[in-house]
Amino acid sequence: MAGIIDLVGKTPLVELQKLNPNPKVKIYAKLEGNNPGGSVKDRPALNMIQSALQRGDIKAGTKLIEATSGNTGIALAMIARLFDLEIELVMPSNSTRERTLIMEAFGAKVTLLESIEACRDYAEEKGAAGEYFLLNQFGNPDNYMAHYKSTGPEIWEDTHGQITHFVSAMGTTGTIMGVSRYLKERNPDIQIVGCQPTEESSIPGIRRWPEEYLPAIFDASRVDRVMDISQQAATELTRKLAKVEGVFAGMSSGGAASAAIRLASEIEEGVIVFIVCDRGDRYLSSDLFG
Repeated sequence: MAGIIDLVGKTPLVELQKLNPNPKVKIYAKLEGNNPGGSVKDRPALNMIQSALQRGDIKAGTKLIEATSGNTGIALAMIARLFDLEIELVMPSNSTRERTLIMEAFGAKVTLLESIEACRDYAEEKGAAGEYFLLNQFGNPDNYMAHYKSTGPEIWEDTHGQITHFVSAMGTTGTIMGVSRYLKERNPDIQIVGCQPTEESSIPGIRRWPEEYLPAIFDASRVDRVMDISQQAATELTRKLAKVEGVFAGMSSGGAASAAIRLASEIEEGVIVFIVCDRGDRYLSSDLFG
C-alpha cells in the first residue's frame, strides 16, 4: 500500500481539445494539481526535505523555515510532518485565505508579511540566526533537481520523445530549470519557453523579480524564450480552461496556457507541453472565478 509521498509525481498529460488554434500542433497540459498536496511544488518540497535528511543537514525535530507564495508552503507543511519536522511558513498577506488554512491544517505555523521579498528577507534572517533551518527554494539545487529526476522524464516518456516546446510559468524557476536540463539532454532542439508577468501585471505564482531577488538557481541560458503575459490574459485563459476544457486551475496555469496557445499560432507544427501548476480551488475566495 502506497503512502502519501509515494503518490508525488506521475501526473497525467491531457490534450487541449478546443482552445488550440492550430490543427497541426498538439498542446498538452500536465496536471500537477493531481499531486497529493495539490500542486507541482510537492516534487521540490519532497526532494528538498529528503535530500537534507540524507545529507544529515536536518533530523527529526529540526525546525524548518521557508518563504512561499503558497503552493510550496502547502507541500512543505504536508511533507514536514511526515518526517517529524516543525515548520514556519512565511507568506505574503495578500495570499488567499485557503492557502493559510491548508498550511495550518497540516500543523504549520504561518507568518504573513507585506510582500514575498519581505518574506524572503525574514526567513533568511531567522535561518542565519541558527534556530531554524532555511530550505531556500530560491537557491537550493534540490528544487530544480526534483524536476530533472521526475517531471522532465515523465514529459519525455508521455510524449514518446516527440515534444518540441516546453512552456512553464517562472516563479522560483525550479520547474523550468530542472525540466530544461533533462529535455535538452535528450534533444537540444526542444525549445524552452518561460512566462513572466508584464510590468504592470500581478499573477500569483509567476514573478518578474527585481535583480537583487532573482533566484540563485535561475540560469537564463537554459531558457530559449521568455514570453510576457498580462494579468488580463492569464485571468481569461484560466477561466477558459475551466469552462471550455474542464481544467480547473490557478492563475499561473492560465498564464502558461496563454503562452502555449500563442506559441501554437506562431509555429507550423509541433508538440507543446505546458505546466498546470495547481488546482483552482485555492483561488475561490479571490475574484479569479467570480
